[in-house]
Amino acid sequence: MSQTDDKTTHFGERTVAEDEKAGLVHGVFSSVASRYDVMNDVMSVGIHRLWKDAMMDWLAPRDGQRLLDVAGGTGDIAFRFLRRAPGATAVVTDMTEPMLIEGRKRAEAETFADRLDWITGDAMSLPFEDASFDVYTISFGIRNVTRIPDALSEAYRVLKPGGRLMVLEFSQLPNAGMQKLYDLYSFNVIPRMGQAIAGDRDSYQYLVESIRKFPDQDTFAGMIRSAGFEQVKYRNLSMGIAALHSGWKL
Repeated sequence: MSQTDDKTTHFGERTVAEDEKAGLVHGVFSSVASRYDVMNDVMSVGIHRLWKDAMMDWLAPRDGQRLLDVAGGTGDIAFRFLRRAPGATAVVTDMTEPMLIEGRKRAEAETFADRLDWITGDAMSLPFEDASFDVYTISFGIRNVTRIPDALSEAYRVLKPGGRLMVLEFSQLPNAGMQKLYDLYSFNVIPRMGQAIAGDRDSYQYLVESIRKFPDQDTFAGMIRSAGFEQVKYRNLSMGIAALHSGWKL
């Protein structure tokens, strides 16, 4: 067995071989694709929409920019970006084709058809040339990547000089008591919602577990700096339930 074959990572609370994780994540999102947007609204009581709007407020899309939204799934971020910058263009890429199919069904997809492309791709090996985008976003997707440093290196590669990275992801509450209460909700309520609404408890159990495995805000900011980004900053949303991380390729 080669050294590469020996490498392991986490899939929620399970330890799996690195080369197995992508397939397992693909299975999760293929399973929940048709109910993904509904579950996001239910799980967050609609607050995910405010978080995504906050992302756009900080990002401040401009005409002429080209966006790459990685793990972009059903298009939420790309649609918001194009709405705010009528002269911009966007590419949504996701490793899970069923998620992209659901995105193309949305009414906004038709509205922005001449400015928006949908491409299947892996965050760790993007099918795009160097320095080809002005903005790179990934929303609630980077925690599912097998090797996060590889994804951040790819983000740096495909951005133009002066380009910007922005990551929206679940994070850690700074208060231990509040974090415990949030964990009780997450582990006890969300998988049951997944079963009731999407008919899939196991996938939402994994999604909850993956949130707890993701690095805290400062650790993740350090990973972004290690990938070469500068002026790295973050903002907590809803006291740290989610966080926005920003960095620049300078």
